[in-house]
Amino acid sequence: MNVSVASRLSHTGEYYFSRKLRELAALNAAGANIISLGIGSPDLPPHPSVTAALAATAALPNAHGYQSYQGTPALRGALAEFYQRHYGVALDPATEILPLLGSKEGLMHIGMTFLEAGDAVLIPNPGYPTYRAVAEICGAEVRAYDLTAATGWLPDLGALAATDLSRVKMMLVNYPHMPTGTPAGRPFLTELVEFARAHDILLVHDNPYGFVLNETPPTSLLSVPGAKDVALELNSLSKSHNLAGWRVGALVGRADWLAAVLRFKSNMDSGMFLPVQQAAVAALALGDDWFQELNATYRARRTLVVELLQALGCAPAPGQVGLFIWAPVPPSYADGYALSDAVLAEARVFLTPGGIFGSNGLGYIRASLCQPEALLREALARVVAMQKGQRSEVVLPLVN
Repeated sequence: MNVSVASRLSHTGEYYFSRKLRELAALNAAGANIISLGIGSPDLPPHPSVTAALAATAALPNAHGYQSYQGTPALRGALAEFYQRHYGVALDPATEILPLLGSKEGLMHIGMTFLEAGDAVLIPNPGYPTYRAVAEICGAEVRAYDLTAATGWLPDLGALAATDLSRVKMMLVNYPHMPTGTPAGRPFLTELVEFARAHDILLVHDNPYGFVLNETPPTSLLSVPGAKDVALELNSLSKSHNLAGWRVGALVGRADWLAAVLRFKSNMDSGMFLPVQQAAVAALALGDDWFQELNATYRARRTLVVELLQALGCAPAPGQVGLFIWAPVPPSYADGYALSDAVLAEARVFLTPGGIFGSNGLGYIRASLCQPEALLREALARVVAMQKGQRSEVVLPLVN
């Protein structure tokens, strides 16, 4: 029996890290002992109060049934308080906050709610690969907008305005930016809101990295006057609160747009597990000391990762925000794929090639901070040995 795959997947392959993690697992099973600096999955635990709230709620006999598609009032209230305290943004917890099973889920919900064939979507190059996948699955036309070191990894809105934007319905933006670690100041965010209003474009701002190694107060796009008229914002507890595997995120913004998203979402899941919601409430209540301790750990790790990249001849730009370090590939390598392959084969360390994020990332490499210092020191030692011509005892076969 032959069952054809839906045409909506014709341009969409398996997610890069889904394939790559399977490859690395196979190499490790064969004894390779790879140190992965690839995916940004925090290795640190949540605060003890968060796991205590999870356990206490899970022990209740009535905590295991289906939950509201909109999340509990307690969780929506905690998110509203978090936005007010950290961003100065007032949100109605009843209508302007929609908890999600992770913000990645929210991207698909937004796409399926608002996009259809004939629409065009502006996505960043380089940018999170899921942005392109969502647009393609929804049948929309992908229009990549350039981000380059020359423009400070910010889009040239004037150049975009000079193009035909008549079919552009949505623009995906992400600051602090992944993979480059670029923060965006209030002047740019204000210009972005004005651009969207002038061209009748829905902005979708993906904002999960603002609390990690950010030397300025975290910013929400919705803090810009008038932003709520043109923008939705995705946020997440994955990076800021070490809850990546728990899948807790939120979509915030205009009540009518969230109500439309709920029409789709409510047909896709049956609500978030109540103990996870109560744990998220505890996480959102944590004070600045939590972020200070978290960032002290990442700051020490960043020093080691920068040293590792410099040992490879890379020169990371200072001031990057988030869980990664982004750096240009030295001229001795054709691109980030070539450097990544060489380091994996010779040093048993995996670095993410920048080309997976778009053509403007081809000449770059990305390294994650989500490994303990001891492993980062070992990775650094392996890379230094590789550069000295002391190849690893195990030369790895590369799986394409």
